[in-house]
Amino acid sequence: MVLEKDFKETIVNIKNEIINTQTQILSDANGRLINLYFKLGKILNDNSKWGDKFIEKLEVELKLDFPNTKGFSARNLRRMKRFYLEYKDEEILPPAVAKLPWTHNIMLLEKIKDKEKRFWYANEAANCNWSKVVLDNQIDMNLYERKALADKKNNFKNTLVESQSDLANDLQKDPYIFNLPFLKEKYVEKELEESMVERIRNVLLELGNGFSFIGNQYKITVGNEDYFIDMLFYHLKLHCYIVVELKTIPFKPEFIGQLNFYLTALDEQVKDKMDAPTIGLLLCKSKDKLTVEYSLKGINKPIGVSSYEISKYLPKDILEVLPTEEDINLHVPTHKFHHLVFYNHHNYFLQVLQDVQALYSCLMNPMMLAKLELEPYFYKQKILFLSYYPL
Repeated sequence: MVLEKDFKETIVNIKNEIINTQTQILSDANGRLINLYFKLGKILNDNSKWGDKFIEKLEVELKLDFPNTKGFSARNLRRMKRFYLEYKDEEILPPAVAKLPWTHNIMLLEKIKDKEKRFWYANEAANCNWSKVVLDNQIDMNLYERKALADKKNNFKNTLVESQSDLANDLQKDPYIFNLPFLKEKYVEKELEESMVERIRNVLLELGNGFSFIGNQYKITVGNEDYFIDMLFYHLKLHCYIVVELKTIPFKPEFIGQLNFYLTALDEQVKDKMDAPTIGLLLCKSKDKLTVEYSLKGINKPIGVSSYEISKYLPKDILEVLPTEEDINLHVPTHKFHHLVFYNHHNYFLQVLQDVQALYSCLMNPMMLAKLELEPYFYKQKILFLSYYPL
């Protein structure tokens, strides 16, 4: 048995070495490509006297000599020139910029004019391994303003060692924006929590790099009473538990006392001696900054207070197949249905009446229709966008 265990561990180690090397090779290749584009951009800029026709001629020449190599279109050559002009004053190309794929760099150039802000997003994207879609979404959600520039309310400096305090403060955002497209307009805390658990991947993305979800309604027992924490996480960089408490109403001072109690219980009953102190994150519908500051005075447990917003963002591939409200009214007698979803393309408004999670499952997998007893309605020979149960 021992030999078999060693044999399996050896195989796993070999596989990990191969994967790590492959990743490093891809990373090195990307860095070399970005530096090549930077050098080509310099050459193009140094020879601007030949005008735009030179770039068009160069495109033809490069395609003849490198027929199987993409990236040398006239449009991309102009991008290389712009890329060089943006970073020519740097002694070396910033590491995060060199690490990111070309498509990420182009997006940053096109969407962000301020260089400091662009460097910040480049670092975040490189450190968190964001895809292009995620990077685009984070820019649209104003992550820089919510994380780097936000007036954060917490007591981390007074309750954590300096290294922990700086990292904890850096991970806090204000406000948090959770993408929960199927949460109804009027909801209670339980529905918000359940929706966040159902879409935990989106929640983890918004919370930031390093969060690991442990569970919701996490039970702790103190004395003869059971208490339930809304959401419990573990942060891999901070090496500590993080309690997230949700409030669908504006901040009240008594919320701090409840959260402080949870942190004390976790530190006494759950935290290992190797773990850092448990951190509390209170998310409220809104907050008065001065009231939060007064409420945190004298509290010896690390607590941050932020507001949150709910986003109704849907993926573009779903948006393209959803009809307008007018389309539905034109084709469907709505009085026959009591499970109905309206979607308006123009103002990104999603009105959810009932059972939308089942509908989303069908949108993503039409084979689920029979199991869920949903009948499809097709628009312009595209995908299902309406579910109903006949009365």
